[in-house]
Amino acid sequence: MQHKAYAKLNLTLDVLGTAGGYHMLDSLVTTVDLFDTVHIFARGDGVCTVETRGAEIPAERNNALRAAERFCEKFHTRGVDIVLEKRIPIGAGMGGSSADSAAVIAGMGGLFHVNDRAALKALADENGSDTGYLLGGGIARIRGRGERVERFPFQKLYFVVLPTAPVSTGECFAAYDRQGGPSSSRTERAAERMRAGDVAGAAGVFGNDLTSAAQQFADVAHAIERMRQNSPLGAGMTGSGGAVFGVFRDRESAARAREKLNDPQAFVTESIEYRS
Repeated sequence: MQHKAYAKLNLTLDVLGTAGGYHMLDSLVTTVDLFDTVHIFARGDGVCTVETRGAEIPAERNNALRAAERFCEKFHTRGVDIVLEKRIPIGAGMGGSSADSAAVIAGMGGLFHVNDRAALKALADENGSDTGYLLGGGIARIRGRGERVERFPFQKLYFVVLPTAPVSTGECFAAYDRQGGPSSSRTERAAERMRAGDVAGAAGVFGNDLTSAAQQFADVAHAIERMRQNSPLGAGMTGSGGAVFGVFRDRESAARAREKLNDPQAFVTESIEYRS
């Protein structure tokens, strides 16, 4: 069985404090058409394995493997062999690990005929932030650890993404905690404009509370400034970094901006809606 694991962009990200040892977030997100490919093969026993192509990820740190093992435990199924073909940049804040986990859970649900969507969503939420949202994708507002998902009517958005240096999520949040500072509350303002269909107005307030913290590990500020020189509707950093993005009116505008950036790492992508 083959499954596409789509990346996401955090258009906004507000840090609302901590609860239970976790940072509570409020974020406007969208999935985009960049994806990893996840192949899942049923085994005759309860063992789960993973092979990664295109990136080196130690098995003990592979959330896709952890998702498979928890799936077997929860639903009492046989094991699987997983092959991940990586295309989503690692350490970019584009949710590659969560996307792979969501694809494994959805794929194993189909393979073993587990159709309880609420139970699959609960398992995904246990496996990490964004994973439950990435079972369904599209444009949404996610809150808490990402488990509270409010889906928005889909709109086609066009982006240029520019990865910088990889940033560790844990180190970025630790740096944010050392810096302190109130939440920006951008998400509510952007969400109001998106509900009204005012994409340009929403893009004008896109931003991320973690940008300053991520700057300690990658030059995201310079990358955002480079993006803004190409007249996007808005620009910002996704997740805990280190990829930045600009949002444009159409694919042609995005393609022109990518050419002007003249950076081999930059690429054009667009929002995508799906349901696993």
